[in-house]
Amino acid sequence: MLPKCPSRFCIVFSMLLILWLACSSGGFGRSVDAAHLTGTFEVDEFFLFLQKFGFQKTEKHSQKDTEWDTFGYIYGNITSQVNFTVPLTLAVLDKHSFLEYYANRNDYDRDLACQRMFDKLDKIVYSRACNPHAEADYLRRIPCEAGKLCVDEDTRENVVPGSQFTFVISDPNVPRFWYVSMVACYQNVTTCQWHYYDYSKYHTDPPKIEFDITLVNGNPNRQTLSFFNPLLFHFSFDRQNTLEMYLIFFVVYLLMVPLQIYAVRMQKHPVTRLFTISLVLEFVSVCLLLTHTIRYAINGVGNEKLAVMGDIFDIFSRTSFMLILLLLAKGWAVTRLQISVSSWILLMVIWVPYCAIHVLLYIWNRTEVDIISDIDEYQTWPGWLVLACRTTMMLWFLWELRTTMKYEHSSQKLDFLLHFGASSLVWFIYLPIVAIIAVNVSPLWRYKLLLGITNSADCLAYCVMMGLLWPNRAGQYLLLTGSNFGGMDELDEFNEAPHIVHRDSDTLHSSNGDLVIDDYLDNDDDEIETLVLSTDDLLHAGNSLPISGVAGGGGGSKPLTLHNGNAMNGGLGKGGRSFD
Repeated sequence: MLPKCPSRFCIVFSMLLILWLACSSGGFGRSVDAAHLTGTFEVDEFFLFLQKFGFQKTEKHSQKDTEWDTFGYIYGNITSQVNFTVPLTLAVLDKHSFLEYYANRNDYDRDLACQRMFDKLDKIVYSRACNPHAEADYLRRIPCEAGKLCVDEDTRENVVPGSQFTFVISDPNVPRFWYVSMVACYQNVTTCQWHYYDYSKYHTDPPKIEFDITLVNGNPNRQTLSFFNPLLFHFSFDRQNTLEMYLIFFVVYLLMVPLQIYAVRMQKHPVTRLFTISLVLEFVSVCLLLTHTIRYAINGVGNEKLAVMGDIFDIFSRTSFMLILLLLAKGWAVTRLQISVSSWILLMVIWVPYCAIHVLLYIWNRTEVDIISDIDEYQTWPGWLVLACRTTMMLWFLWELRTTMKYEHSSQKLDFLLHFGASSLVWFIYLPIVAIIAVNVSPLWRYKLLLGITNSADCLAYCVMMGLLWPNRAGQYLLLTGSNFGGMDELDEFNEAPHIVHRDSDTLHSSNGDLVIDDYLDNDDDEIETLVLSTDDLLHAGNSLPISGVAGGGGGSKPLTLHNGNAMNGGLGKGGRSFD
């Protein structure tokens, strides 16, 4: 006998959840985007990329230290406990200047790498000794002496109080990404040539540089004023307004979850329990991500573990919701009370790898995709694989739904399956379409587009499913009233046979209107035989004769028991068999 599906699902789900939550505790090896950066840079690393940050468009009327200040700011402290013979370099570059600088960092000859990295920058970057007429102020010599400004800061009024250096980002045309990095290169002020800082010539061990850097959209000196917007201050331009999104979804799910818990208590059935699990997982995911985002808005760091756990819960919520759609498409709780063992095995063989691939995409996106690139998760080969698998699952869903509708004659259930299939198809297809559209969207807007559409579509899907499974409605087209599902596998397989159940109603009647049942019975068998008919067949039969024990309405049908040798109301049919 096949065990109840929720037990099997919960076992698989729990194993996967425990596995990936254990992995998530390490953060997968890459820190989440942050506006407040702290750490150390060891000189033997040669190059350290710190952050990619989107700064907002600077308004034309913007002025420093006023309420109209829309400049971007990069400020902080960079010190070391070791005295450096020559200073290293902190570079803050826009994308156009950064790409070639970044591409030349891997040259085996590091002295040559330094020369190539700064070859074009020398022509545009200000240097008091080598290029005093340039206007681009992109570089700082580090480390700075503790308690003092960096040597390149010649005007104290331009430096944020408590900091050793400050970059003011101004772009009146469009928002733009800027890239912050450190490199163990220095410029010879006599020859104006760039060289690698070979620490082995000056130190026994590689020296370390401690840094504390903050990147913000808005003036850090104006945080106490009423116009200060904490929802935008620490956020990169491509992540702005995400806090408001999570707040909206949190309120929606905060209303939905108690209602669904009430519904599942009123109607205890594996379908409603499975959906409740999926909805609760999504609510937990939103709570974790909202907590991380609020903390990020406050300190510019947030909590990376909460963000990772929130993403993991979101993955399992979506995949479990897909499992519900596939089960309903196979007719579970619509035309049958249970699913055969072979169907369950096939479903798990396809669904479990899909979950694994989805998690693989998440890990790949966090560890293998270069943060420098402007691609999103669906522009990598795991992303395309997930989209292809989702499309395959959609086609399988349509095939199962077509098969279920083919062997169902209840007009009410057919109407439900038709509307259910149309709405589910929209949920399946929206992600591939949005991923294709996002390719042509600027990276500054792409993240918010994907986040907003995917979360909105999932929330709408949960609302629709919750309405379909509501207790006072589900009984019209779903078999959710029964509580004992044991031993129904064989009956469901028997019920699926087209030569037994799915005949036109007129074939069940003789020319004089009597119900003919001899075709379904073995005349030589005196044992009790059980026949499960579709809802409409039982209702049609009930118009001609009284049948006891048949459930009316849309709550499904109970087995119809036939006894040999007994007659009711004078007997029926050819063989004198009657209905109890």
